[in-house]
Amino acid sequence: MNQKSWAAVDDYIVDALFEADPVLEAVIAANHDQGLPAIDVSPAQGKLLSLLVRIRGAKRVLEVGTLGGYSTIWMARALPADGKIVTLELDPHHAGVARSNFERSGVSERVDLRVGPALQSLSALGAENAEPFDFVFIDADKPNNPNYLSWAMRLSRPGTVIVCDNVIRDGAVLDEDGHDANVEGARAAFSFIGGDKRLDGTAIQAVGSKGYDGFAIAVVE
Repeated sequence: MNQKSWAAVDDYIVDALFEADPVLEAVIAANHDQGLPAIDVSPAQGKLLSLLVRIRGAKRVLEVGTLGGYSTIWMARALPADGKIVTLELDPHHAGVARSNFERSGVSERVDLRVGPALQSLSALGAENAEPFDFVFIDADKPNNPNYLSWAMRLSRPGTVIVCDNVIRDGAVLDEDGHDANVEGARAAFSFIGGDKRLDGTAIQAVGSKGYDGFAIAVVE
């Protein structure tokens, strides 16, 4: 098996299990046209996030790393009518594209998009005494994974589900002596989850159109 085969299987999954979705296709096209990096989750991964939100019965979702809002839309669609997703984005241009995508997708009323350094936005949420989140998706700058996980814990409650993306990195997570900051961030996520007795976690290795990577998933005890 190779990247071409993995991507073909992803295409098969989408063809077999998903209905055509011109809106989400337009979102990906808009992200490309606006020069955003092609690092969105895949459709299969977006659907997984949507299902996890539904399985958890989440009403409040926190996302660290909006990009163009593709994953945000998947999760926002899974929320009940009174649900809300707070999503954090550093880059004003990315945030502007995301806002247009939220309008295009009809989810703007469920999305609270905050622009600026994520740690500042998280600190502001803490200062607001924000109601705890039911589901947290972390997909931003990897070296800050431990900081984001720490804030996720502060803003969660027992039963909150935390998902951290890009933790396998083509298997480079095994490299103890490497100097890749993203790999070090992935390893730090494992260390955080494994070292916090309040978390019960695992990880899922994944192959597909995004290559060889995976998610760490944990539940707050």
